[in-house]
Amino acid sequence: MPANLDRLLAIMRTLRDPETGCEWDRAQRFETIVPHTIEEAYEVADAVARGDITDIRDELGDLLFQVVFQARIAEEAGHFDFDAVAQAIADKLEARHPHIFGDAAMPGGMREERWEAIKAAEREAKGAASAMDGVALALPALMRAEKLQKRAARTGFDWPDPDGPAQKVIEEMAELAEASPEEQEAEAGDLLFAAVNLVRAYGIAPESALRAANTKFERRFRAMENMASGAFGQLTLDQQEMLWQAVKAEEKSA
Repeated sequence: MPANLDRLLAIMRTLRDPETGCEWDRAQRFETIVPHTIEEAYEVADAVARGDITDIRDELGDLLFQVVFQARIAEEAGHFDFDAVAQAIADKLEARHPHIFGDAAMPGGMREERWEAIKAAEREAKGAASAMDGVALALPALMRAEKLQKRAARTGFDWPDPDGPAQKVIEEMAELAEASPEEQEAEAGDLLFAAVNLVRAYGIAPESALRAANTKFERRFRAMENMASGAFGQLTLDQQEMLWQAVKAEEKSA
């Protein structure tokens, strides 16, 4: 095992030592660490999006520490250790690439279809009874909606083209507009779910598309604030709209 990984595991043992360890680290459980694990994964994604190589390295280290932390908690409880975690993923990757690590011929079909077929067989071997089994509840809602829809589509439950989901979006917009206050949240959820389905029908990843839209909106809003010299909040809506159009025009000309 690489020296620095050994060192990291030793640091984790020291932090969790019941007598001399860190009070905060000793108090943690699987459940309390999960939010930090999710946060670190997003910070890796953010570093990659910014193209900051140093931050990518540092954030990957933070994410690795989350794995080490969870594995240490499991080891103390007698469940498994870090080596078992590494073995599990190594075994899984070899099993999912039999044409590379075994004697199997290169399978036909699209890569994503092959990958999903292998994962479906793994889920079935674990006793999965539904196509919906195994879609993590902790995923961001947008990503989970896409995964649920993809699972359904693999059983044939899907529209053949974007026209169907486009009409569904229009239908859900009308239902939200007519909903009572008690019904609005449910109808809003239906509208968002339908919008994910429409975007997916065009072969676009909804999470990536929304991230890009968030970035664009933030960039344009900051540009409007700069144009207004700190007085953006005092402008009328029409004046703000003029700045918005000016920012868009400036981006196009650039």
